[in-house]
Amino acid sequence: MPVDPEVGSLAKSQRSLLDASITYPLWPPLTEGDPQHSSPTMQYPLEVAFDLGHPAAKRAFDDYQGRSMAGWQALLPPLAPGIDLGAGNTPLVDGRKVGSLLGFQADLYLKNESQNPTWSHKDRLNTCTVSAAVLSGARGVVVASSGNHGASAAAFAARAGLRCIVLTSAGAPPAMFEFLRAYGACVLPVPTTARWPLMREIVSRLQFHPLSNLTPSAHTGHPFGPEGYKTIAYECFQQLGRQVPAAVVVPCGYAELLFGIWKGFSELAELGLADSTPKMFAAEPAVRAPLFRALTDGVDAAQVPARPTSALSIGATVSGYRGVLALRMSGGASIPVTEDHMHEAQAILARAGLWQELSGAAGVGSLNSLDSSQINGPVVCILTSSGFKDGGPSGALPDELPPTWAGIEGQLQRDGML
Repeated sequence: MPVDPEVGSLAKSQRSLLDASITYPLWPPLTEGDPQHSSPTMQYPLEVAFDLGHPAAKRAFDDYQGRSMAGWQALLPPLAPGIDLGAGNTPLVDGRKVGSLLGFQADLYLKNESQNPTWSHKDRLNTCTVSAAVLSGARGVVVASSGNHGASAAAFAARAGLRCIVLTSAGAPPAMFEFLRAYGACVLPVPTTARWPLMREIVSRLQFHPLSNLTPSAHTGHPFGPEGYKTIAYECFQQLGRQVPAAVVVPCGYAELLFGIWKGFSELAELGLADSTPKMFAAEPAVRAPLFRALTDGVDAAQVPARPTSALSIGATVSGYRGVLALRMSGGASIPVTEDHMHEAQAILARAGLWQELSGAAGVGSLNSLDSSQINGPVVCILTSSGFKDGGPSGALPDELPPTWAGIEGQLQRDGML
């Protein structure tokens, strides 16, 4: 088993999400879903099972001292030595002012994931997936991504000394290409529909470790990745004074983030540290919303047309079983969010000092569809990524103003300063 015995993880196996009685060895990571429940039209993901009965599992919450997510190692898959870039321990910000501007009256908190090393929640996932690549002896990693995932994978691959290939879209924001190349990644802009077949070919030909989805229909993804997202639940629990929120609202593409957070709260309950779990709500672009479609149709996964959306990071056209499971088990729902509501939320957040990419503001944009009178307790909304991710230069630079009162007075007036 290619694991450093000093790592301290309580991970013991991979487990089917469709049938928890079916388990597989922890190594190698099975990146194409549950072998016993695969078909050409539907694949089910795996999760990592842990020995939660071990004293170290509960003790982790007493030992954690607000360090990076690596401080939760007992409850994570094995982490490679030296991989830690400081992901995690992000701030939980009072969001009641933001909520009041949207007519949302419950106590609102904003978990600001843009404070991670590459400015998004994906750093939690890649702390685990790149560790899996290192501990598996991989030559490199490959990821299909329109932005956040690729940037994070490239950073952690650089940290680990691995080669990294990122398959992205030619229409990705220009700043993202420089972001990826700065970490030494090979960036391949290809048509969106070609990204996943090419990724499978790279895995086969080069033996690179895949960090994103390999399955052709339903999304399965890397089994170790969502385990990193559990640490958001652990941190929220600690930051709220060992209290579980009544609801958690999450921007969703493939819903790995939503599932990981829900699993973290479920483990808190299983450990006897919490007596409840929150309702989970998925915020999806209304023009696509495959998770909403799956729940409406009563199926385990759904595909939808690729209608245009500006929320690039969550513009998924296919859902996966993880999100459906988390929403069903928690009693939550998917909330389709219009482009206008996302833009409104993005502007309100920026005026509150929190600049998010449009996708990162989707959860806040969904709050006008969430009846706060039916929620008995605090609500946590996840902010996933910095506004820098949406673009880079979008127009001509402004002309220099004359350095006199007469020269600047007009601009001050236009900007409402006078």
